[in-house]
Amino acid sequence: MKFVIPTQEFNYLISKCLNVVSAKAAVPILSNLLIEASSGMIRVTATDLSVGIRCFAEVEIIEEGATTLPARKLAQLIKELTTPNIEIYCSPNHITEITAGTSKFRLLGMDKAPFPSLPDLGDVVKFTVKERDLKEAIFRTAFAVSKEEARYTLSGVWLSISGGKAILAGTDGKRLARAILPIENAPDLTGTYIIPIKAVDEILKNLREEGDVTLYLLEDKIAVQTQDALIVSKLLSGEFPDINRIIPLEANKLISLHREELMTLLRQIALFTSENNNVVRIVLENGEMSLGASANEVGEGKVSMPANYYGDRFEIAFNPSYFLDVLRHSKNETVSLGVSDPFTPGIVTDAEITSYAPENLSPLFVLMPMRLKEV
Repeated sequence: MKFVIPTQEFNYLISKCLNVVSAKAAVPILSNLLIEASSGMIRVTATDLSVGIRCFAEVEIIEEGATTLPARKLAQLIKELTTPNIEIYCSPNHITEITAGTSKFRLLGMDKAPFPSLPDLGDVVKFTVKERDLKEAIFRTAFAVSKEEARYTLSGVWLSISGGKAILAGTDGKRLARAILPIENAPDLTGTYIIPIKAVDEILKNLREEGDVTLYLLEDKIAVQTQDALIVSKLLSGEFPDINRIIPLEANKLISLHREELMTLLRQIALFTSENNNVVRIVLENGEMSLGASANEVGEGKVSMPANYYGDRFEIAFNPSYFLDVLRHSKNETVSLGVSDPFTPGIVTDAEITSYAPENLSPLFVLMPMRLKEV
């Protein structure tokens, strides 16, 4: 194997694969990257047996071939090189020479034979969506996934396909984030899948604002093909919660709020919460929304902002950290807060909304209420 490649491009390919490589791989070859050169393409592959990624680019290939090289050593070396191009030559005994200007390096590699292969996607069920739409849907939902390993089925993004649309959702039991994607080229496709968060993070890193992305649906895996990468992941097994039972059926109070101002006030008032009392009390009355919090070891605070609410005094409480997370994953200048009573989950969205119709609302964020305490 012998090829010439721009240094920055090779560094880019390696860095995109590096996160998948296990820091302490049980099988030595999983600490390596598979480097393949053929048909005018260089392909770099990494896998930890649960998630696999292959990145590729067109390069000048002098001699076709393949090898595997220690991922972190290779990445560190290529990152430090300053020449515009490098030449890579792999001998039949898998000693790889890297030439950068007058510098030469030799890395000991391993044969590619024991390296796990990615699945054949030739006859797999698939559909295509816009890259920016999938990127947006993942951005809106992945943050709400549970970080607790014990909550296995909640540690991934739920994907449900039916009726010509894909629904993505993430929840940790205390909040829910949902986004809806239209699918134009596979109206009869149906299925539900739970994609582990590690794979979701890798997919998100490889999505751009332009172009299409293809999703391949296997029995126990999912694959995502972008313009210059293929990500394959095992699916999580188990039952995901019925999100329709979490989403409130009604929200008879819809309040429009300036997102940046609300974020500022939440950050201020969160300073007056504690680990044992991480609650912000929200009061709506007379065209105003006030936020209050107190903690014995800190003190108390109260802030307010204009709100298009005119009715009886209404109170509800939320975790400020979760509320801020939702607002960070909203994008518009204003958001709508929908509530019904102090014991029913509240909804937040930055979509255009005049009346509450949860089945079609995207994005939709649900916040579980906290027990009201005196401030």
